[in-house]
Amino acid sequence: MMPTHLAAFFAASFILAITPGPTMSLVIANATAYGRRAGLLTVFGNLTGLSILLTAVVFGLSSVMVFMSTWFDVLRWVGAAYLVYLGARTLWKLRTPAPAIASGDATSTRWFWQGLFVALSNPKVLLFLGAFLPQFIDQSAPLFGQLVVLAVIFVATLAVVDCGYALAVASARAALEGPWRRIMEGTTGVLLIAGGLFIAASRRA
Repeated sequence: MMPTHLAAFFAASFILAITPGPTMSLVIANATAYGRRAGLLTVFGNLTGLSILLTAVVFGLSSVMVFMSTWFDVLRWVGAAYLVYLGARTLWKLRTPAPAIASGDATSTRWFWQGLFVALSNPKVLLFLGAFLPQFIDQSAPLFGQLVVLAVIFVATLAVVDCGYALAVASARAALEGPWRRIMEGTTGVLLIAGGLFIAASRRA
């Protein structure tokens, strides 16, 4: 692949990563409500979901594209409902003082699975893989190696950006006390609902 193609793909991946959407809303929400560890575990779950999708693409591009096309609307509505549920639950919890959060494996698993589920149902990613990624493939060259390189660039770019968001939000959370933290958590609840509405409004290109 030409270096210019790789640079263009990196730029496209970076723009996707910094564009507000479901994943960003969830990372910010968990980092705000529970701190740095929760935010980073959410990112790890999201990266795991992306890796699953990209592995499927690398080993069976055409069949994955057909699957995404067939099940796009189902995934879209399930993901939208889940984010709206998380946002509503976050806002509901603000009605009473929040209990102490344990740092056990169950909580960690919940954050991880949230990130994983949203990654697998995120229409931004599905559209990117289904419509945009194939444009960077050189049909005259071996396909497998190109897909591996593009997958690594994509995951690495989103990892850096999402971890940056998680760490920045967790730092801001640590600096806030009392009502300001509750305002911040309320804002993240609204962001989650907005992320769900974004998924619901998404359409195939």
